[in-house]
Amino acid sequence: MSVPLTLLGLLEREPSHGYDLKRDYDAYFGRGKPLPFGQVYATLSRLARDGKVVISEVGPGAGPDRKRYIITDLGATEVDQWLTQPVEPEPHLHTVLFAKVVLSLMLDRPAGEYLDTQRRAHLQRMRELTEIKRAGSLVDALLADHGLYHLEADLRWIEMTAARLDALKKAVRP
Repeated sequence: MSVPLTLLGLLEREPSHGYDLKRDYDAYFGRGKPLPFGQVYATLSRLARDGKVVISEVGPGAGPDRKRYIITDLGATEVDQWLTQPVEPEPHLHTVLFAKVVLSLMLDRPAGEYLDTQRRAHLQRMRELTEIKRAGSLVDALLADHGLYHLEADLRWIEMTAARLDALKKAVRP
């Protein structure tokens, strides 16, 4: 997730204070990983330095002064370019899951046990995402679906790999 570009996109929607940006980021994009206030303000500072946002007004707040940020034409152009570029398709051919299986076999460790442990972890996460999907909003459901589909693909790979461990062991061990 690109925090600077996401914050720029939120600012293109409407000028906002840092607190409002954090709230909206957390509500729509920060599921389970809220954005720290320090990161919001550090990012806004860099965006201002780079000419992508400007401060439109400064008003008193309960603590420090409240700054209202507005996106510049440069920032809007960057958001437009980002939104129109496709995301690099996943999965990449280098994954931690694959590396652990191959290294387990190379080191004569129980790769099958690792796959069983990983399968249980995936199934647990799938139960959690299914509950989020069941109890949450449409945004929650769509995010949960995205995660569930990736986990389902991983589980298919785990099953196929478990069935081929002996052959894989011969391929990776001299």
